[in-house]
Amino acid sequence: MATAAAAGTGTRTARAMVPRLASRWPVWLFQWRAACTPGAFVQQRTWAGASRTPSWGRLRGVASISPLVRRGSSSTSSQAPEVVLTCERYPVRRLPFSTVSEEDLAAFERIVPRRVITDPEELAASNVDWLRTMRGCSKVLLKPRTSEEVSHILRYCHEKNLAVNTQGGNTGLVGGSVPVFDEIILSTALMNQVISFQDISGILVCQAGCILEELNRYVEERDFIMPLDLGAKGSCHIGGNLATNAGGLRFLRYGSLRGTVLGLEVVLADGTILNCLTSLRKDNTGYDLKQLFIGSEGTLGVITAVSILCPPKPRAVNVAFLGCPGFAEVLQTFSTCKRMLGEILSAYEFMDAECMQLVRQHLHLTSPVQESPFYVLVETSGSRMEHDDEKLSSFLEYALGSGLVTDGTLATDQRKIKMLWALRERITEALGRDGYVYKYDVSLPVDRLYDLVTDMRARLGSKAKHVVGYGHLGDGNLHLNVTAEAFSPSLLGDLEPYVYEWTAGQRGSVSAEHGVGFKKQSVLGYSKPPEALQLMQQLKALLDPQGILNPYKTLPTRA
Repeated sequence: MATAAAAGTGTRTARAMVPRLASRWPVWLFQWRAACTPGAFVQQRTWAGASRTPSWGRLRGVASISPLVRRGSSSTSSQAPEVVLTCERYPVRRLPFSTVSEEDLAAFERIVPRRVITDPEELAASNVDWLRTMRGCSKVLLKPRTSEEVSHILRYCHEKNLAVNTQGGNTGLVGGSVPVFDEIILSTALMNQVISFQDISGILVCQAGCILEELNRYVEERDFIMPLDLGAKGSCHIGGNLATNAGGLRFLRYGSLRGTVLGLEVVLADGTILNCLTSLRKDNTGYDLKQLFIGSEGTLGVITAVSILCPPKPRAVNVAFLGCPGFAEVLQTFSTCKRMLGEILSAYEFMDAECMQLVRQHLHLTSPVQESPFYVLVETSGSRMEHDDEKLSSFLEYALGSGLVTDGTLATDQRKIKMLWALRERITEALGRDGYVYKYDVSLPVDRLYDLVTDMRARLGSKAKHVVGYGHLGDGNLHLNVTAEAFSPSLLGDLEPYVYEWTAGQRGSVSAEHGVGFKKQSVLGYSKPPEALQLMQQLKALLDPQGILNPYKTLPTRA
């Protein structure tokens, strides 16, 4: 029997269709304009703040660091200006899908009684992405609880040619989780049950709408952890994590979701339920179909349940926050970490001085170390504290003595560990308060990782407020972010396609972990050859011949 994902101890932070008569729906619901006209651009607010303090050896000057704020639509000020419609900001045309009728609403009410949302106020948050750069015009949100209900919804939409936008926690950064036009929003929020957990193997089976942080609490009570950790853990859904093949903070230690996911249940566009929800570690029978849906961003099917392997909970966790005099030292410190810490190294994150400036200014977080050009966060996790302490102490002594590190601080208890992680995890939040943000999530050779940031600062000059670089150095993932007072087509022209051309020149990827979504579907060719794109289009046509699943996303629009 399914059990609710229970809340446990604190973690690092941050079937049946019931016939029912439908009431009469508001007239405004059917007054859809098929075409959008060009309009104004979004301007986001700017904020201010200050302060910092230094030290080494023990954690000082970080008492003011607050817990990680959950990423979600509520994080944006209610006073923020309305977001411009996506169809007004971007040159995109609505495909010939049907529009929702009163008959359709009545059918949905029979499938998911009392879970058909048409109130504009309730729909507002689901139409806008977390960055507040995209806004759709959906008039209907459906909240199924079971895979069977999802199946009935998709079968109906397939028959009626109604486009569907699947939405989890709506924490995406590339516009993949919100409608572009009036697509029906299919929310997985009520699909939040744990189905089973195997205490010996650590295999968790759960519905796709379970929140990552709550799953981590659930398995932590059983001495395991989720193999994935993100800054958006308090809001993101595990189904969305899989749909985007999210990377995150534990990638260095536990690898990609493609390796830890054992099975999936997926509902196809025509309503077929594909049950590949195996809990076997080894299954060499035919094609590994689950890999098609991991990273497909809801364009091939709707993930409704997942089987995932959870690693044992570490008995000893330490976090060191260090200052480095240059990026060369950041790289050398990483090499030293791998050599001296070995199997207990679980995370290696870096951020530049401008990132620290922004978290101080906008979030009033203080740096626990002396001001430095670069900062690194090193996490270790193992099974015996004495063993880990010895290795970590030797590493820190060497790094400080050799000049790789100029200052640092160490945390061993959970409260202080969370405080140090907040400096890294809340950079995105601080950037959002600095103005309009142009975000790039790229994979590059580690030795060239920061060159793109340096190049962009020289290229943009005073056109940008800030050009910052941070990310998961351990897996070659750079988050390049550029802030400005407001959206500017001119600045965008300076950024794109230059950033993608630069990345392609290094044989990198234009999307390391955020996915492709709406914002990057036109630049997929910088990372994939024409033959691969053609095969992707053929797979899409095979599994979703009418193209109703998350249209305008992931794959380049055909001429």
